[in-house]
Amino acid sequence: MKIKTNRFCVAESCKVKLDDWPTRIKPLCATKERYQQILREHIERLTKLQRAFYADNRFSLLVIFQAMDAAGKDGAIQHVMSGVNPQGCQVFSFKHPSAVELAHDFLWRSARALPERGHIGIFNRSYYEEVLIVRVHKNILQGENVPDAKSDKLWKHRYQSICNFERHLHRNGTHIIKFFLHISKEEQRERFLKRIDNPEKNWKFSPDDLKERAYWKDYMGAYQECLSATSSDDCPWYIVPADDKPDARLIISQVILDTMESLKPQYPTVSAARRKELLTIRKELEKR
Repeated sequence: MKIKTNRFCVAESCKVKLDDWPTRIKPLCATKERYQQILREHIERLTKLQRAFYADNRFSLLVIFQAMDAAGKDGAIQHVMSGVNPQGCQVFSFKHPSAVELAHDFLWRSARALPERGHIGIFNRSYYEEVLIVRVHKNILQGENVPDAKSDKLWKHRYQSICNFERHLHRNGTHIIKFFLHISKEEQRERFLKRIDNPEKNWKFSPDDLKERAYWKDYMGAYQECLSATSSDDCPWYIVPADDKPDARLIISQVILDTMESLKPQYPTVSAARRKELLTIRKELEKR
């Protein structure tokens, strides 16, 4: 089954209104068994692609996940990337910046974690927090000590910095996919309740999660501005309906597959001289 992902992609210069983007769609699979089958197929294809991608060593892939709490970022990463060789894939979860990180520009700590050629890098949250949570909680700017903290153009400047940063990365072989897992406030509440009811998930719930719900409207506004200002043809945002986890995971895996297949990763070719050398070595090995 080929999932058409264009309908989830934010076109360049699109003015995003999140109320117009669904948090739930008609199920992509009629049964749980069908979903598991398709996800396995996606994982198998991704595993093969990643081997060639690693050997090819021409490009790198950066996958960014942003969302409200409980939207399913961790689960999506775990399920979709379960077949990828850890040697060629790294996951970074960006928490509150350290004193050293705060002493640099807001892109610095993310730049240090970028994937090298042949590798897949996954950012669980990212430099986009600097135009999301920081925009909602402006007091955070006091700790960053930025020159234009009080300027009305601060966010515009940060969007420009992000777009220039991503444009530079794309020109130098790093392809970027950005996912916003779009969950409804009602679904988030249900997932929070399950975390409280399940002792094994109690650790995932924090009183701060409840406090942040009070800023839901502010966050939606910050996301709308961010998605509108930073989605481009080369580095697009995908607004993934996240109320249904299986649908979200299939959409995410399809987008990653489409992107990697478009790069046409190839195993390095061996010259005739090198092939002859290998055959000679093979004969020697057969004797030992």
